[in-house]
Amino acid sequence: MMENSQDLCNTEGDGDGRKAVASTSYTPTAGSSGYRLFGRQGSVHNSLGGGQAADVLLWKRGRVSFGAIVVATISWLLFERSGLSFLSICSDVLLILVVLLFLRANYAVFRNKQLQTLPELVLSEEMVNNAAASFRVKINNVLLMAHDITLGKDFRLFFKVVVCLWLLSVIGSFFSFFTLAYIGSIISITLPALYSKYEETVDGCYGKIHRQFSKHYKIVDEGVFNRLPRNVPKDKDS
Repeated sequence: MMENSQDLCNTEGDGDGRKAVASTSYTPTAGSSGYRLFGRQGSVHNSLGGGQAADVLLWKRGRVSFGAIVVATISWLLFERSGLSFLSICSDVLLILVVLLFLRANYAVFRNKQLQTLPELVLSEEMVNNAAASFRVKINNVLLMAHDITLGKDFRLFFKVVVCLWLLSVIGSFFSFFTLAYIGSIISITLPALYSKYEETVDGCYGKIHRQFSKHYKIVDEGVFNRLPRNVPKDKDS
């Protein structure tokens, strides 16, 4: 009996060891390459915030995600095809909403029905302070970048900003603001779910593209960027 129990324990221990080895030895293809899209550390759900918004973007709440696409499409058609201005459409929508809510409340009083209690829309002080602090940090970063570009301290940053602004100008010449906002909304709702489904394949392709781009950028950096002055030369003392 003692020998059988020892063999059983050894078998269970070997099984746990195999499971541990299997769990530690298994790594995704993209993880083994060391590249992940946007340099994320955790899962896609956690990278998107891990809340209800992440559930909507990853289509874990399919009805809400589909409803967001429908609302975005209707809004785009109203703004882009109706010919009305943004202020007119917003005023009309708010007018219809206020009238419907007012008629609903009075109809409930007329029928002696009790209305459902609506949640109070109140912004807490903590929420406002957190939003203001986050906004302040982003604005300071933009101002710091503008300061460095103005003084000519960082040519690489200047080159990136010029390329990004030129691309935005080219894209803006083909699409209106509302069309760009609609395309951005559709992309933000569909791409995260597709990426979560084909995560390993996308990360593997991203790793290959990143290595090739880094190789070419290193050549350009050594041949061009390193020869350019980084700092403004100081005036010599007379």
